[in-house]
Amino acid sequence: MGPLFRLVSPFLFALVAPALYANRKLRKGWSERLGQYAVDFADLPHPRVWLHGASAGDLLALQPVIVALRRSQPEITIIVSSMTESGQDMAKAKMTGIDRLIYLPWDVPFAVRRAITAVRPDVLVLEYTELWPNLIHEASNKGVRLVLTNGRINPKNLGSYKRLFGFLGNPLKRFDRLLMRSRDEANRAAELGASEFALRITGNTKYDNLEPPREEAIQELAQVIQRDPSRSLWVCGSTHEGEEAELIEVYKELTVRHRQLDLLIAPRYIERAERIAELAHQAGLPFAFRSQNQGARGGVTILDRIGELMPAYALADVVFVGGSFISRGGQNILEPAACGKPVLFGPHMDNFADEVSLLVGRGGIQVSDRYALLETIDQLLFRSSSCAEVGALARQSVQDRAGAGTRCAQQILSLLEQP
Repeated sequence: MGPLFRLVSPFLFALVAPALYANRKLRKGWSERLGQYAVDFADLPHPRVWLHGASAGDLLALQPVIVALRRSQPEITIIVSSMTESGQDMAKAKMTGIDRLIYLPWDVPFAVRRAITAVRPDVLVLEYTELWPNLIHEASNKGVRLVLTNGRINPKNLGSYKRLFGFLGNPLKRFDRLLMRSRDEANRAAELGASEFALRITGNTKYDNLEPPREEAIQELAQVIQRDPSRSLWVCGSTHEGEEAELIEVYKELTVRHRQLDLLIAPRYIERAERIAELAHQAGLPFAFRSQNQGARGGVTILDRIGELMPAYALADVVFVGGSFISRGGQNILEPAACGKPVLFGPHMDNFADEVSLLVGRGGIQVSDRYALLETIDQLLFRSSSCAEVGALARQSVQDRAGAGTRCAQQILSLLEQP
């Protein structure tokens, strides 16, 4: 890493520290963020693997790796870190096989040095583009093996990475294994100077997490919203402001030809539930909130509880995923695909380009606007068998990509076997 950055990073940190502390997602765990851990690591056996995911979604993508590590080597010590409080909460609630859960230190030399001395990992696993230069530098200097999982390099950012690496030094060169999601990602990493010896194509571990929800959860939601099997259900998941009004209008037009159609909207942020109710009221449609244990037959049911999106997808006949009719860049289209549902989404899917490539023509349908959405759903509903056929294709597309967690774990264990 560039010596100039190591020199100036403490001063930069001092400038931004007040803003970091003011961020409610980063306020807890400051002692740990400065490399001072109250928990004891001395009694934990070696080998020790430290895995880091920035937030809740990133940590979930690490769970298949942890499961595979634990299955292959039960005595291994697994330490997991996150950056956000939501990541900590999710890990405590849903992740298994962890020996210690900590916050990642701020990327300044004194903090990462303390953290590495305390944790003493044999392997440090970072995810996606978590390329913290001071952490990588100090870990490498201490003899810690470095692994990147689910590696991704956005082609739009290649120039920025090159300029940044010119200032920081090239952190990719310090990794023992760069486990990339695809051949294209690996080629871009090589273009940035990564060692061909370190590069491996292992796929994306998030495909391993895509299991359909439990039948009990599906049936509970079906009972609460009074799901009628004789009626069709269109579920719109992870929607945003600027989308729901159009979706409600499409629904109204669909009901002219499909009178037995109900709509369920699950906003990306549940605090927007009242806004959706207002839009339904303006459109002259009945509506109901799931939190009030109701459903709206012939109208809009609003899913205003966290943790029930997958059961909602499982109950659907057809699904639209939001964040794609606005410049948000899309939301997760793999979840409804894993439930075996036809997945529709809009033109703005910049953040999910790989998922779009996987699903288009294989259970996923990208539509340009509300008119194309209306026509596509209309065609699917006219032949009920079409929904089942397209949904089965979507499920198979996801299942074909599973196994990355095991491949990543094998690469990590291979490093532990080397002197």
